[in-house]
Amino acid sequence: MIMECYSELTCSLFVDGELTGDAARHLRDHLVTCQRCRDLVHALRAESRVLTESLRELPEEAPSPEAFSHLGFSWVWGDLAMMAAVLALGSTLFIWIDHLEIPGALEWFNPFSLNGLTNLMFNLSYYFAHGGTAMLTEYVAVVGGLFLVLLLGGSVLLLGRRWRLPKNGLGLLIVLLTFSLPGFALERRHEEFVTIAANQTVDDTLLAIGNTVRVEGVVNGDLLAFGRSVEVSGTVKGDLVSFAKRTVVSGSVEGRIYNFSQSLDLDGQLGHSIYGFTQSLRVADRGHVGDGIVAAAGDVSLEGEVKRSVDMLLSGNADLSGSIGRDMTVTGRGLTLTNTARVGGNLTARVRQLKGVHIADGAIIAGKRDVQVRVRKSQFARSRFYFRQALSFASAMLVGWLGLVLVPGFFRETTQAVGSGWRSLGLGIGILAGVPVAIVVVAITLVGIPIALMLFAAYLTAIYLAKIWVGAFLGWILLRPTGATKYDWLLGLLLGLLILTIVGFIPYLGGLVRFGIVCLGLGAFAWQLYHASRPAMTA
Repeated sequence: MIMECYSELTCSLFVDGELTGDAARHLRDHLVTCQRCRDLVHALRAESRVLTESLRELPEEAPSPEAFSHLGFSWVWGDLAMMAAVLALGSTLFIWIDHLEIPGALEWFNPFSLNGLTNLMFNLSYYFAHGGTAMLTEYVAVVGGLFLVLLLGGSVLLLGRRWRLPKNGLGLLIVLLTFSLPGFALERRHEEFVTIAANQTVDDTLLAIGNTVRVEGVVNGDLLAFGRSVEVSGTVKGDLVSFAKRTVVSGSVEGRIYNFSQSLDLDGQLGHSIYGFTQSLRVADRGHVGDGIVAAAGDVSLEGEVKRSVDMLLSGNADLSGSIGRDMTVTGRGLTLTNTARVGGNLTARVRQLKGVHIADGAIIAGKRDVQVRVRKSQFARSRFYFRQALSFASAMLVGWLGLVLVPGFFRETTQAVGSGWRSLGLGIGILAGVPVAIVVVAITLVGIPIALMLFAAYLTAIYLAKIWVGAFLGWILLRPTGATKYDWLLGLLLGLLILTIVGFIPYLGGLVRFGIVCLGLGAFAWQLYHASRPAMTA
């Protein structure tokens, strides 16, 4: 009796182990006597081994939206509870400190006041810079050189490979790139004590970094000074840019003063205006400001002459015993005008309490006098607030929709990356704090301001996108849709953004929540950019 051979389907089931019982036993008995079926089974087994090995070599695929919708998110509720506790504790402490009545003599110690903030900031920056200026200078020089080499070398290699330029052409390209860099006359001095003696003249812009920067001679360009103490008793023909704990100008600055110091004392002549952020601003009785003053300061004392207007955007106490040619605008805690004070235009003051305003009878105010107590009107009582929020919400939804249409895979994977929790939060905090430092370093190297501006634009864009990633993630874990359509994603984004917007307006806590949203979104965005770039780098 001749037994018929088994079909390929039956043999395939046997190889896969899905044929059991009597059927499997009969097939094994048949293989003993049938060469054709034995060859077929051997071929199917070899094919199965090749397929298994090929699947093992494939890269791990990103989780699908369906898998994402079924994730357990084991970290979410526990970590969210911990974050909520930290934010609640932080907001409670903030409210308590903000409502403390601190004596005026100790106001500098309150880190939430302008005096305390500037005092803390300048002390920290000084002690960091005092031990790190040499390192920073060397770092900037190295980074600038590397950027220049990469710019020139990379451009030459890229163009040489693409168009196969001859050697003469490559040499000419290097020369052209070198001479096309913008010329910038800058003299750098980095010492413990940087001094321009009375008989010395610097014909270029001077960058001075040291514990003490003293100018007794002449600087024909601008002066960029970084140190604990900056003293100008000579002449600066251009502008003075000062970042110091203490800045004193007893000579003359023919340009403007851009000041970022703990204290600024002007006892000399200034050709144009003062722009600054300082804890203490003083224009002595011999001081002269050719234009005006625009500054935020803790305490202001104007004893000399200001030719034009004074705008104190934020101040503690402002005292005027000198003369102002035009208007004076003050927003702060208190205002005092002595008998010798003179305002050539209008006086506008916004203070906390009227008892903080003292105007002597001999003070001269040529224009109108407008002194009011600052009453902060609730933003919820303004119609434009709701219009602005609706416009912002619609813009975020539009950007999210464009992301789903143009880069759906990247959008969904970045949203999933938010679910990593503390990893995204930590990475986001690092990026939020580190990128501005990198932008400053790039801006002062030979690469220059254009690249720094592009980095800054990308930085702001990433911060804006952060709330979209977090909103989409929050909406998704709340809705848990069974499908994976764009409609489901948009609905989740709508719900998530709505919740984040409402929570963001909770007093004190809302600011901390917005900070956490930015950090989470930035971290997820950076993590996904890194993963998306890996195939390109390994290709």
